[in-house]
Amino acid sequence: MLGVCYYPEHWPETIWAEDAAEMVALGLKYVRIGEFAWSRLESAPGVFHFDWLDRAIDTLAKAGLKVIMCTPTATPPKWLIDLYPDILPVDVKTGQVRGFGSRRHYDFSSENYFREAMRITSVLGERYGEHPAICGWQTDNELACHDTTHSFSASTKTAFQQWCKQHYTDIDALNTAWGNVFWSMEYQNFEQIELPYLAVTETNPSHNLAYRRFSSDQVIRFHDEMIRILRQHAPNRFITHNFIPMSDTQTDNAALAKNLDFVSYDNYPLGRTDLFFANSSTADFKRYMRTGHPDYSSYAFDQSRGISKGPFWIMEQQPGPVNWARHNPRPEAGMVRLWSWQAFAHGAATVCFFRWRQVPFAQEQMHAGLKRTDNSAATAYHEIQQLYAELAKVPDLAQQHPAAKVAIVTETSAQWVTEIERQGDSYNQQQVEFAYYSALRQLGITVDFIGQDQDLSPYTLVIAPCLPIVSQQFITNCANSKATCVFGPRSGAKTAELTLAPELGPGLIQQLIPVKVLSVETTRPDCHDALHFAGKTFQSARWREELSEHAGLTVVARYHDNTAAVVKAKQCFYIGSLSCDEFLLAFFEALAQDLAIATNKLGKDLRSVQRGNLTFVFNYGADAVKLSLPEAAKLLVGTDVINAFDVVVYQQ
Repeated sequence: MLGVCYYPEHWPETIWAEDAAEMVALGLKYVRIGEFAWSRLESAPGVFHFDWLDRAIDTLAKAGLKVIMCTPTATPPKWLIDLYPDILPVDVKTGQVRGFGSRRHYDFSSENYFREAMRITSVLGERYGEHPAICGWQTDNELACHDTTHSFSASTKTAFQQWCKQHYTDIDALNTAWGNVFWSMEYQNFEQIELPYLAVTETNPSHNLAYRRFSSDQVIRFHDEMIRILRQHAPNRFITHNFIPMSDTQTDNAALAKNLDFVSYDNYPLGRTDLFFANSSTADFKRYMRTGHPDYSSYAFDQSRGISKGPFWIMEQQPGPVNWARHNPRPEAGMVRLWSWQAFAHGAATVCFFRWRQVPFAQEQMHAGLKRTDNSAATAYHEIQQLYAELAKVPDLAQQHPAAKVAIVTETSAQWVTEIERQGDSYNQQQVEFAYYSALRQLGITVDFIGQDQDLSPYTLVIAPCLPIVSQQFITNCANSKATCVFGPRSGAKTAELTLAPELGPGLIQQLIPVKVLSVETTRPDCHDALHFAGKTFQSARWREELSEHAGLTVVARYHDNTAAVVKAKQCFYIGSLSCDEFLLAFFEALAQDLAIATNKLGKDLRSVQRGNLTFVFNYGADAVKLSLPEAAKLLVGTDVINAFDVVVYQQ
């Protein structure tokens, strides 16, 4: 259930066996290798060096470790770039080539790179596909990280033109779908189509959305072919990929994961908190500066579980300070253990730590490992010793599964639409979705993330915080479901081509709840107005819709001017405004009570989650808290007093 990322090529061969033995003693079972080793494996075209890798695999296997092999395609070597310069992507913000000297320096539309990436995948698959020490494969590494889904290259332009021709067939159909009559943007043929960047002012939103769909398809094409090759050469081995936060891939993550055996996720709570909560107040940010926000990691865990066929993995777990965020604090003592337990609580099967030993050179020399550069044990090392001992006290987690009565409906196109057409600078689709999720988690409610095409029958409550483009199938599923449905502002407002819904927003959602969005205003986040709900006053800010009022609608909440802010018809709610966290908490607490959905509200810093008959409690706060446990609770980890940055697990 525990593993580590290891780079034998970074260390003298004389210490490999010692490292492997110590990994086993620490309780580690899996070792991931090889994802950045292309130049060491192939020093020139067709000149391979496998002897060192053969010995590394044998050394790890002799110690009793299972090896996860990676395709090294995230780092094409310099000789390959020199041979095929078109591999390098072109920055969409500047139009300049993004050069060699880092990683992920390839263009998904480069046919030369596609061919070469599949070639090296085939070579490794043929050699190691049935190696008895290798239990599975990881494809590439963090696909689309560093904003590498999009490119402004000539290869991308040609491929996009071909994609448009395939999808629209007729140029007049494309012009009509995109509304190109506006600003004299009409094309006479597909070869005239430009990439939607570096124009004088904003480019056509429909054009932008088509480009993003194309770019996502290019990533999926690349990935699916790699999976196909590995399946051919590595039967009976799992294939996974280590995802970054879903919002950062700019790709349809469900489609990207479709052909994997399970999804893996790289969990860096502190670095990601520094980026995701950059606009938080100083007090709010500092509260979780060394722990990460209590709901941020679980937000990613539940999203990963939602697109994974089986229990997901954590392929990289932050072990200490990292090197890549704008600021890189040290985790509070106990947090690496807490994050790991939290992953298991939300459905993970395995947690692997990045990395075994801090490297003293190159770009990541300031990134902590389980061991320091002098080979001494870092703080996280001892936390893993404790974690390993505790895992033995918990019944087989493979037989325990998180079960949710509440689902959040999400889709990558929602992110694309809201980035393309911002309308208000303070509107951020991920922040909106996270606010809804966090309110539910503060109530102790387990949440599934699902797509529009998924079965709604397991759920009592289905929530779409931001779903600008809805499908008729989803609306039909909602209508046929017994679940209560909640739609957030902006939902249903757009057609599939990113034009306004013909019968006003919320478009197709009007089949469920007969409300019309008459106008929209966006305001600065500090210019909020009152939002009246259940006898209390909350805040309406940033995004506010004027809603129609008529027979068949019940007004649930009102704005400062007494107009409708939240309306209801039968079992469906429509929320017309972004709001404060306090409103979402109050709204969903009341709704959970009405729907008999069990809650476990423990306070600002505590979270609970159930996995089968196990309950996990996490304390992100600096103070110990006395817990009120059920009489039948059997404590497995911890006591009824949960200390700062600590974990309690009990069975009932």
